[in-house]
Amino acid sequence: MSALDLAPVGNCAIASLIDRQGRHVWSCFPRLDGDPAFHALLGGDAPDAGFMDVVLRGQTEARQSYLANTAIVETVLSDDQGGVVRILDFAPRFTLYGRTFRPRTLVRRIEPLAGRPRVTIRVRPSFGYGARQPRPKIGSNHVRWTDGDEALRLTTDAPVAYLTGESEFGLDRPVSLFFGADEPLSDNPDQLSASFLGQTRSYWSDWVRSLNIPFDWQEAVIRAAITLKLCSYEDTGAIVAALTTSIPEAAGTERNWDYRFCWLRDAFFTVNALNRLNATRTMEGFVRFVVDAVERDIEGPVAPLFAIAPGADLTERQAVALAGYRGMGPVRVGNEAATQTQNDGYGSIVMSAAQLFYDARLTPGGDGLYNLLRVVARRAERDATSPDAGLWEYRGRARAHTYTAAMSWAAMHRVGLIGKRIGRAGEGDDWLARSEVLRREVLRRSIVPGEGWVSGALDMPVADASSLVLPEIGLLPATHDAFLKTLEVVERRLMRNGFLLRYDEADDFGAPDNAFLLCTFWYIEALAAVGRVEEARELFENILARRNHVGLLSEDVDPRTGELWGNFPQTYSQVGLILCAMRLSRSWEAGLWRAS
Repeated sequence: MSALDLAPVGNCAIASLIDRQGRHVWSCFPRLDGDPAFHALLGGDAPDAGFMDVVLRGQTEARQSYLANTAIVETVLSDDQGGVVRILDFAPRFTLYGRTFRPRTLVRRIEPLAGRPRVTIRVRPSFGYGARQPRPKIGSNHVRWTDGDEALRLTTDAPVAYLTGESEFGLDRPVSLFFGADEPLSDNPDQLSASFLGQTRSYWSDWVRSLNIPFDWQEAVIRAAITLKLCSYEDTGAIVAALTTSIPEAAGTERNWDYRFCWLRDAFFTVNALNRLNATRTMEGFVRFVVDAVERDIEGPVAPLFAIAPGADLTERQAVALAGYRGMGPVRVGNEAATQTQNDGYGSIVMSAAQLFYDARLTPGGDGLYNLLRVVARRAERDATSPDAGLWEYRGRARAHTYTAAMSWAAMHRVGLIGKRIGRAGEGDDWLARSEVLRREVLRRSIVPGEGWVSGALDMPVADASSLVLPEIGLLPATHDAFLKTLEVVERRLMRNGFLLRYDEADDFGAPDNAFLLCTFWYIEALAAVGRVEEARELFENILARRNHVGLLSEDVDPRTGELWGNFPQTYSQVGLILCAMRLSRSWEAGLWRAS
């Protein structure tokens, strides 16, 4: 059992992580990057606040799963007297009055399935990243917690006195809890929770039916797709890198960052996965968020990451009231990477926005967008081989990174293709010619003399997993001799028990210990691209076996123990799972024929 055995619920406005005992341990309000009302995940080994749970007297067992093809979590608790309690957790999401209803509310429905179990319901929110635990203010059928202008409300048909006193009582009927925004309910809690449950279940089932999924690994892809959507903030279209902050990449390290923001780098890979899934609304919203964010700051340097809504403070600071994940602080709020120079973002912008010029399902890109992308491509051309922090966001050094140069080439190359597509052939040909000059320079300076493999940095030999992505970007084909040699070097230097490190040299915090799951997915795709499909499938199955109890992945894995580390659930990891499954699966025709 892992401390990251967590199941997220959400509705693309808020989300919450629930542990195997049915305890809400991480939930931010009023949106995904907000102050965590429930913070127990980062509260040390035995936090006394920052959670919502159900304590069952004499509990002997806990089982947890999602209702099929939904974001609704079912936790079943059993006691030593034959009593059984079922807890259903979700955030309402369905169509109401012709638009998507996604209130900033968590719903918890607690039902007795056998016997007369005795339970204690505990709700202990906080404010200020665990710094302040307010006293509850009791209403007739609700409880409020306030902190200045902020307020949270719990409305319920359970005995309010038992909740506020955390007193045990016999559960002989279903009770419902609505926690979140300080708004009254419009109906009886029992009827409303049952209605919301049914409509939310129907929404997710219908959404899953619209997905394009592979023949093989369907359940894994569906769960990854739902989770990817839960990481989206629908109001703006942003997708966070993860729902959490400060879960370290490895035990005892300060490699713990706030991932509740939208990285440009993720855009290309995420758009690719959403396109494969046929999740067009989420994809189009995300593309437009990226374009709008860039356009808003087009006169200045393009930041590598953005807040999910304008005006948020990205300044990195520490939440000193929280001990950290398993006591491993510090807990960080904001991310210093927002101030870094990471020039690969130019390519991510153009490659993501290119979807609007090629995908007939989407609102088409026009001259205005093309002109914006030309500005981005000019900056890419200018900064392609300049030293930067790179895609791994080094804090103590800058280099001319091959991945940055390759993505800058991609920005110029795609603008050239777009120009030709929209009738500006002369401009398009010019961009393509200039991009070819850059491509040749990148290959000349990145291929290690006398050895023939592609380094992660120009003019120096660096083994880096990002070199595996170069065929996907289009810089060189997977059959190129330099790429085949790169694959050999990566295998020899970065592979650890079937998982891939990002690099093997020391950085700001020493040599890396744990493997980065996305890099392993990149390696799997590279194996498939060069024809080593059976090896790729074996490694893919190995990663699937490392998923938590509900089928999800974090950012990193300990290659020695298989334990998950890093922020959770990691968008990059879900994207990698989806893309690998799509590449490695049998076709539906072949699968059905063989199955019959």
